[in-house]
Amino acid sequence: MPRIKYQEAAGLPVRRGRPPAGPAPSKADLVKLYVKEGRSVRDVAAVLGCSKDAVHRALKMYGIAARSRARKSALLEYSIRELQAGIRDKGLRGFAREMGISPGTILHYLAMRNGK
Repeated sequence: MPRIKYQEAAGLPVRRGRPPAGPAPSKADLVKLYVKEGRSVRDVAAVLGCSKDAVHRALKMYGIAARSRARKSALLEYSIRELQAGIRDKGLRGFAREMGISPGTILHYLAMRNGK
């Protein structure tokens, strides 16, 4: 038989789980730092003196959409013709080395763009 806590028996609200480490960040602070300045969640947490988990909870509580962590490909800046010309001039490995990516990434990108 489970035990009934005093607060439950007295009809008082019962808080479950671990108490928060500090106050939640305000919506104005989050909008200023996260949305307008474009800082990361970790940067916002460091500035406000709270944990990154508290920032995530506050973003969810205030309905502010979190940004995706996915980075855009550097290959999007080039047209297919520019990529093919670079490969023709410098070779696949040389062109990939110049761009700072692997040759397989270029081949995969070209195959996806050509619909193969």
